[in-house]
Amino acid sequence: MASNSGHGSSLSTVDNPRSNSDSETNTNAISRRNNVLTNVTGQNLTALGRTVTATAGTLFNDGDPSHHYTSTMTDISKQLAHRPSLQKRVFTFNHRSPSELVRSKLSTAEIQYRALTSLPDELLTNIPENDNSYSLFQGFQATLPDEPRGRTTTKGSGRQKLLEDANGDDSGPPTLGKLNREKETLARKLEMLGIRKNMSSSEIREIDMKIMNLNQMRNIVLDRLAKLEQDEAEVEHEMLNLENRIEDLQEELELASETHVSDDSNVDDGKSEESTFMSESIYGKLNSPKQSRKRKSARRISMPILHEHLEPGKRIKEIHTHSDNITALDFDVPFGTMVTAALDDTVRVWDLNSGRCLGLLEGHQASVRCLQVEDNMVATGSADATIRLWDLSRAESYKFTPPSTTGSIHKRSSATASVSASVNEEDDDVDDDGAHSTMGYHTPSMSECQVFCLDSHVGEVTALYFQGDTLVSGSADKTLRQWDLVKGRCVQTLDVLWAAAQNNMDEGKWRAGGQGGGPDGDFVGALQCFDAALACGTADGMVRLWDLRSGQVHRSLVGHTGPVTCLQFDDVHLVTGSLDRSIRIWDLRTGSIFDAFGYDNPITSMQFDSRRIVSAAGEPVAKVYDKTDGRHWDCGGADGSTEIVERVKVKDGYLVEGRVNGTVGIWAC
Repeated sequence: MASNSGHGSSLSTVDNPRSNSDSETNTNAISRRNNVLTNVTGQNLTALGRTVTATAGTLFNDGDPSHHYTSTMTDISKQLAHRPSLQKRVFTFNHRSPSELVRSKLSTAEIQYRALTSLPDELLTNIPENDNSYSLFQGFQATLPDEPRGRTTTKGSGRQKLLEDANGDDSGPPTLGKLNREKETLARKLEMLGIRKNMSSSEIREIDMKIMNLNQMRNIVLDRLAKLEQDEAEVEHEMLNLENRIEDLQEELELASETHVSDDSNVDDGKSEESTFMSESIYGKLNSPKQSRKRKSARRISMPILHEHLEPGKRIKEIHTHSDNITALDFDVPFGTMVTAALDDTVRVWDLNSGRCLGLLEGHQASVRCLQVEDNMVATGSADATIRLWDLSRAESYKFTPPSTTGSIHKRSSATASVSASVNEEDDDVDDDGAHSTMGYHTPSMSECQVFCLDSHVGEVTALYFQGDTLVSGSADKTLRQWDLVKGRCVQTLDVLWAAAQNNMDEGKWRAGGQGGGPDGDFVGALQCFDAALACGTADGMVRLWDLRSGQVHRSLVGHTGPVTCLQFDDVHLVTGSLDRSIRIWDLRTGSIFDAFGYDNPITSMQFDSRRIVSAAGEPVAKVYDKTDGRHWDCGGADGSTEIVERVKVKDGYLVEGRVNGTVGIWAC
């Protein structure tokens, strides 16, 4: 049926002359239309090509491309107004920007070349080199999880592999194709591992770069903090001077008011008393010097915190304080006032902020064996069997000097330098008037600071501790004495030998001979008191806890096998150091040993703060034990010094050490 239908259609087309004429007519119309379009299109497209070429040239030169492109489209629309279909096609270009037209005509390489040639040479020379051997796509592939071995994602072969796994064909002999596929899998896995290694290495380098940038920012902020503390110190100094000036002015006004009242009261009616009045007035003025109030001492209102942000073990300053072995030292606050004593029979007061010697505490007839600094007060115990109490605020030289521009410890350069504003041993001499001179400036005597001289001991004073109005001292005369600092007299004497006899201790066990301690240690090595509680370490290795109210020994701690040289306690623990080369931590609640540490040399000095225990153990470094993380480390020795550390003091991470050559090192720990 279809064949007949098709055959019929063919016959009707051939046999119908009307249909042939219509076909010829359509053919002629199409040809005429094509000719017209060819003529019009040829003319207009030639113009369009020239215009677009001019537009592209304008894009790479100065001018307004958008305006030129709009005018070109307007001209084309006028020429093609009589051909709506062609005009519609051309108008489609009007919705495209000139850059899109140019991009469609230029290749990618040409566009990149023109973009690079438009950049200045300065930017081209600073382009970093790309040393990465892997592409971004490879890095993305490496982040994807590994596919399970034995599985494949290709079509056809995946089904075959699953069938092989199901049938257990892996147990059969390996084929060449299977081995090649396994090799390709391992090679790809190896490639991914290499990419991941490269990515990890890049991340580490990036982290290192961030750490370096953060360290640079930290140093900048640290310098800012140093500058703020320096400005803070200067403002406090100015405020102190202003307060003293206000007090002086008030004293002058009060004196003037009293003088005026006195003059008015001495006036009477008779001339016989006029000479008497004049005489008393003149003599009163001459013989009554102005009794000025005690000037305020330069105590820091705010505490410096710069040392807390320095790296532990960083040396802040080094000062050559004496020409002989330092026997005792102490300071009040970080960057505050330090007092040192040595075997050269001198006691010196220092400003830790500038490293300058403020004066000499003169009065003792022998070397000072122990001392303590508490605010403005200093107590010193000497081998001349006396204890002297000093008030540093009485000295004119003891005033708060703002940090200098060259010797300030607040400077970052000073914090990292080895020596800043130090006093050299070879520059220590004596002037013609007998005053000591250090580093070319006058070192005044501070003998006017002496408040009391306590002289009840008959042997050298080897240990002392004072708090408030009470002072307790230990001596080679085998006694402990309690002193009233208000009245300046001894109020109680404790006989250590009698206490040992009460506890059935063998007196022959004492290692100290005669009045002195000898080479094996002092009879009373260390003590500390709090209210009525007193802890004392002696040459028999015993640590005795006394009750000052009854004068009796409350408890004895047995453990050391050598003389106790240092001790300190808080609310829970008592820490002791001994010549038996050990430091022991005692639990005061039970009286048992909480912990103990052994060293290679005898312990000569020890102190702890809220976090660290610092000790001098016969080495050129200070031994530090961090109680928070249980870490032992050495502070000092960075300069290669071989001088032994004899005395240490630490407060709030601010460490001061005294060496056998008279040098004092200041560290952040």
